[in-house]
Amino acid sequence: MSAPLYGLVLTGGRSRRMQRDKAALEYAGQPQLARAMELIAPFVSRRFISIRSDQHHDPQRAAYEGIVDLLPDLGPLSGIHAALHAHSQAAWLVLACDLPFLDAATLQQLIAERDPQSIASAFRSSFDGKPEPLCAIWEPHSITTVDASVASGSNCPRSLLSQGAVRLLQLRNPRALDNINTAEEYLAARGALTPGTRMDATNEAISLHVQYFAVLRDQAGRSEETVATEARTPRELYEVLRQRHGLKLLPEQLRVAVNDDFADWNRPLRAGDSVVFLPPVAGG
Repeated sequence: MSAPLYGLVLTGGRSRRMQRDKAALEYAGQPQLARAMELIAPFVSRRFISIRSDQHHDPQRAAYEGIVDLLPDLGPLSGIHAALHAHSQAAWLVLACDLPFLDAATLQQLIAERDPQSIASAFRSSFDGKPEPLCAIWEPHSITTVDASVASGSNCPRSLLSQGAVRLLQLRNPRALDNINTAEEYLAARGALTPGTRMDATNEAISLHVQYFAVLRDQAGRSEETVATEARTPRELYEVLRQRHGLKLLPEQLRVAVNDDFADWNRPLRAGDSVVFLPPVAGG
């Protein structure tokens, strides 16, 4: 008899490349964490999120039952390790929280082809053929392998599964496990998942003229530039440029003008627009 199946969405990462909480990113009007928890609900008997000790009171996570990392700073393996120890009788359907293209059919395939005798059942990566550990079912007895890996100083779940007895599955939906790590990837994914958000029929990047003033000019290392981007609002554009140039100010600290008129941050942009980001004026 197979062990009961619990669900775990990994939310304890620090999103260093994104520089924003990936669990809070919205797709089609819904935060990704909520999307992931809804997606796994029909397939598991209990659902949890993995969290760091400093995330207890985060409003994005407060609505869900959490499992706190026992061993911090191990990356995704921290969450898997803590879940296996918290409920050792259960198998765990583990998902990363940055898989916006994941669908129910992919989870159905994973569960239907699950092998409880293996330490895990996982999809084979379409890029390198190795196991994809962050959309996988980890069986209860995988705790021995996980503990041994942690004790040896190895915290890579992909390497762990590559060396163990794993059931590898062929992924039917090639985009299901596309993960989102940068602002550019987020904008592209959000556009793909939100019908009608594109301003042109080709879905291609548009060219915009951007100007920076005062402290922003110093941070960007330039006073103006022409950019090709998939951003379709000033807010999306500023997020891309903030990541690219290391801009320190948040949109709430700025004003934005489009074609010489002050504009709303969510105003649609069109090819050829001129966008100016204006920091607060110092002095009285």
